[in-house]
Amino acid sequence: MKINAYLSFDDQCEAAFRFYHQCLGGTLEQLSRFGDTPACDHVPQSHRDRIMHARLVVGDQAIMGSDSVPEHPYEGIKGVSIAINVDSASEAERVFAAMSEGGHVIMPLGPTFWAARFGMFVDRFGVSWMVNCEKE
Repeated sequence: MKINAYLSFDDQCEAAFRFYHQCLGGTLEQLSRFGDTPACDHVPQSHRDRIMHARLVVGDQAIMGSDSVPEHPYEGIKGVSIAINVDSASEAERVFAAMSEGGHVIMPLGPTFWAARFGMFVDRFGVSWMVNCEKE
């Protein structure tokens, strides 16, 4: 069993997933638009270019997401953070710097009593992240 995060956006899903792919690497496996589905007639013309499903695979983990549609208006991402665990302090510094660019740092990346590096930020798309590198 795997548990994967699924993020919702208000017409920023494609930009967010291309940014995450650039910062994290991996494979951007899917960017499907509402207008490319058999059910596109049920989606307003104004929303057909929005992303119905995105999937980024990094290692053996995946993060997924989509844009909102009028029946389910976007209300922001609340009450959750996506945790990224890395193997080295240098990788933590690289990921934190790249992913937090244009966002808001909540807790600067640094050593803690539990980790060689830990930091928290909200990215430019409104998604809350934690970067953690455990002590050896």
